[in-house]
Amino acid sequence: MGEPAVAATAEGGHQGRTSPYAPADLDRVPAVEALLVRLGLGPLDRDTLSAPPGRNQVWVGETPVRKVFVKRLVGAEPDVRSRMARLMAFQRFAASLPPGSLRVPELLGCDPEAGIVVFEGVDGAVSGASLMVDEEFGEELSRLTGEALGLVHAATPPADTLVTEAPPIQPSVELLEALPSVMFDQLSFGELQAWQLMQGDPELARAVAGLRRREQMAPKVPAHCDFRVDQLLVADGTVLISDWEEFRLADPARDVGGFAGEWLYRSVLDIVTTRGGAEPIADELTHETVIQRGAASLERLRPHIEQFWRGYVGVRGETVDGELAERATAFAGWHLLDRLLAGSSRTSKLSGIERAAAGIGRTALLSPDRFASAIGLGRMP
Repeated sequence: MGEPAVAATAEGGHQGRTSPYAPADLDRVPAVEALLVRLGLGPLDRDTLSAPPGRNQVWVGETPVRKVFVKRLVGAEPDVRSRMARLMAFQRFAASLPPGSLRVPELLGCDPEAGIVVFEGVDGAVSGASLMVDEEFGEELSRLTGEALGLVHAATPPADTLVTEAPPIQPSVELLEALPSVMFDQLSFGELQAWQLMQGDPELARAVAGLRRREQMAPKVPAHCDFRVDQLLVADGTVLISDWEEFRLADPARDVGGFAGEWLYRSVLDIVTTRGGAEPIADELTHETVIQRGAASLERLRPHIEQFWRGYVGVRGETVDGELAERATAFAGWHLLDRLLAGSSRTSKLSGIERAAAGIGRTALLSPDRFASAIGLGRMP
């Protein structure tokens, strides 16, 4: 009961695996090739084009000069403007550091008005999400990812680099109390179920409010704020972090918790698979079976979080504040609830495994002090 590989990549990447996604028609977006020509790269060879999945328009392909990754931000105009501003702030931040300080794709050029950015195309790069699904995301890769993130968090940005210090909206205390009518009317039945599940839980609401207070008081660092394995590009043993549209000065626990949450969520999904040599489920999936298989799955995947934490702390050293692991554990818990919301948008009814993930996420949010060691964010390595 394994999963098919999902062809996913991030900026700068060119799949080492075939992508089933067709790129958008370039003739409908003339600003793309106009920018490439202005940059001296020339037009894209249409026969080489591919595209990863995602909410933005992306073209990966060859020009007469080199391979490139082109992204056009898609969305409401105010949202595109703010995302582009944060992305450009990150590029100014990266440019202020000595060359090679950060492990990120190289920006070749941009057209902020059109919402278009051009990055280097990384030969043979595969997204971390594909490697995770294919069970090829090794523990050493997790350690390298921790180091790459640690380099960002440890760097000092110039004062004029950061666009905003306002934290991301989620997790929202206000939405856990009530949904705006406009938002309510647009939700699927599955999403309404997910919000009902969370809004009927006053302990969860208090835990989220407490996390937001601790986040506000935490030391701030340059942060990704949307850190997931599908933002990672892996090629020739190197890890690059991409997609910096949510960049800001923020609590590092958001990013650390994002990575931990990815593996925590993976451990829940694996309850109903044979990944890692697990036996097939012979009978009905009972509560006891979920607990037993979930514990075994987390035990198998926890070394990824431990090695990530080791790499991260190895870079940041004494600058890691003593409460980071607990806040990161709480954010890892929220990550599972956020995945619940994302998944519920595609269904009319929550599945048992989605409810199990929500329950584990809730536990991490309510008791991060006791859960940190269990997921691999225990004592400093």
